[in-house]
Amino acid sequence: MANGGTLFLDELCEMELNLQAKLLRFLQTGIFSKVGSSEVLHSDVRLVCATNRNPIIEVAEGRFREDLYYRLNVIPVKLPPLRERGGDILLLAEYILKQKSDSNAKHFTGFSDEVKALFCNYDWPGNIRELQNVIENTVVINDDDVIEKDMLPSSFGLGAVKHSISAKSVHNTNEQSVQLSPMSVHDIEPLWQVEKRAIENAIKSCEDNIPLAAAYLGVSASTIYRKIKGWS
Repeated sequence: MANGGTLFLDELCEMELNLQAKLLRFLQTGIFSKVGSSEVLHSDVRLVCATNRNPIIEVAEGRFREDLYYRLNVIPVKLPPLRERGGDILLLAEYILKQKSDSNAKHFTGFSDEVKALFCNYDWPGNIRELQNVIENTVVINDDDVIEKDMLPSSFGLGAVKHSISAKSVHNTNEQSVQLSPMSVHDIEPLWQVEKRAIENAIKSCEDNIPLAAAYLGVSASTIYRKIKGWS
């Protein structure tokens, strides 16, 4: 059905290893057979894949095939979580509000300034789905033109307040207590020693799993092997 078009595979890193092998074979040859059939079929598709896991870490821990990862990782696109989207949060909220208001025959047109502030400060651990659920819950239960804070679900907003207070406290604490003393030239540590210590600590934290340590450090395992060889 997707021949000549685009096939979207979601939750890619949750795919079983045996299915990963079949997908890799299809990507390399463009051919496949339906289950229970010996007929060989050909399909030319563009693949778009998504995952909420870190594929490099999945590879390092043996849950995802390295050859399949490099076969798929042609144009990587990182979608930031909702909490990092800034003003997009309110744009999305207004769009969702119109959808939910229309589908429920309500007349909501916007949010109060207090609600807007809460939305922008909240961490949104559930991302877009959580935003949709909060707005739908509010629209279904209430009737008005503007969504006010007291209309939101009782469980919502607590995280936003705590996050805001915590961030402010940390900011103030940093301003009061973090004062860097001037460094003497005799205290300067060679960069290779800093790098060596960071790599060794990462390897130790990952229980000597060098590919996993490399994933967390944001480098390839071969880079770490090369560094280790250079130190000996």
